[in-house]
Amino acid sequence: YFSIHLRANCCSLKSLKKYSIPFTGLKLGKHQFEYLVDDAFFNEFEYSLVKKANLTCQVELDKQETMLILDFQIKGTVDATCDRCLAQYPQALDITEQQIAKFSDEPIDEDDEIIALSKNDHEINIAGLIYEYINVAMPFISVCSDEGNTAYCDKEMLEKLNDLSANNEENEHTDPRWDVLKKINNK
Repeated sequence: YFSIHLRANCCSLKSLKKYSIPFTGLKLGKHQFEYLVDDAFFNEFEYSLVKKANLTCQVELDKQETMLILDFQIKGTVDATCDRCLAQYPQALDITEQQIAKFSDEPIDEDDEIIALSKNDHEINIAGLIYEYINVAMPFISVCSDEGNTAYCDKEMLEKLNDLSANNEENEHTDPRWDVLKKINNK
């Protein structure tokens, strides 16, 4: 549902029109396209997790009689927030994906993850696909590499977190209520 909904909505935005590939005038075979994916791209998606980026997206479109095969190569960086120290850092991405679009007037089962194009379609908008691939490629837990030793890592924040965790451990050992509970457990 997510990707189908995205594809339907993103095609209506005029600023994302440059991510449309008119395939009707193309000869059969492979064709190369390149797109810049930056802050302006992500501003078009209201609830985007990514706000700032510097990515290039190379698309190889293989036009065949009954389908289009789209091979995506997306490389660059997006601004991410470290989940440990809360510092902003550039998260490198290198994404390779493939999407198939079939020419068919009959509905295609959604589980096939194939885009259905009617005989009347003359272009395919790939903005939703690019957006989806980038967001799915983002790490679930973002951490700046080489903790404490990079220009992006907030060393002061890490020291505060370490101090707070050390204080909690000390308080846990000196609290007499815990000692009583430990005695009950040992019996």
